[in-house]
Amino acid sequence: MLKLILVLLILFLLPLFAKVNSQLFHSVLNGDIQAIRASVAGNFISAYLLTLILMIIQNTFTIIPLILIITLNFTLFGFIKGFIWGWVTSVIAAAMIYLCVKYIFQDKLMKKFKPELIQTVEQKGFSYVFKGRLFPFVPTSLVNILAALSSIHFKDFLWGTAAGNFLYFFILTLIPAGFFSSAVNHYVWGALILLFIMIFYILKRNHKQKQKSLIVHQTEQNHTHFHDRS
Repeated sequence: MLKLILVLLILFLLPLFAKVNSQLFHSVLNGDIQAIRASVAGNFISAYLLTLILMIIQNTFTIIPLILIITLNFTLFGFIKGFIWGWVTSVIAAAMIYLCVKYIFQDKLMKKFKPELIQTVEQKGFSYVFKGRLFPFVPTSLVNILAALSSIHFKDFLWGTAAGNFLYFFILTLIPAGFFSSAVNHYVWGALILLFIMIFYILKRNHKQKQKSLIVHQTEQNHTHFHDRS
């Protein structure tokens, strides 16, 4: 309940912040990075708050291009801080939308999706969330909503979001940074090794889960067949 109250409070403050900073949000919608940077220059609290709010909006309606937010994070905070902050805020924003849909809007939104689609999401579980974060053509908000409408546990949703966004955000952050620029080449090779280790671990974990589910399914079938023969 405490999580939900906190989420609602933040969502309530979003329109208020947008109204007070209408010119700033106008610059965001126009993609004017330099104007945004000038507006928050010297005020790191406003900069962090702005990018957090933009990430929440992006996870809710997907009206702001993700690459714009990532470029803004890189411009304001640099490569490492910008990447980490963007990743952290993406997990926070996704969790907020998941909780709102799960406990407030589930009944209304459930009618808008076919039961077969929800069932497919439930069967894939962690894999659906993880792959949804990596596939660029799947809207962020859709991943959040479908996961919340299904029986996917909050823990699996968070892990899938954190792992998928870590990989995806790192790759996207390399675009404004430039792969071999002086801002990146001190860290990039170590980070890439870490990424490959994460991918290997996640794929291995996913494979074990599928194998376990298959064994359980076969055991149940054999058990049913044995009783039918008896």
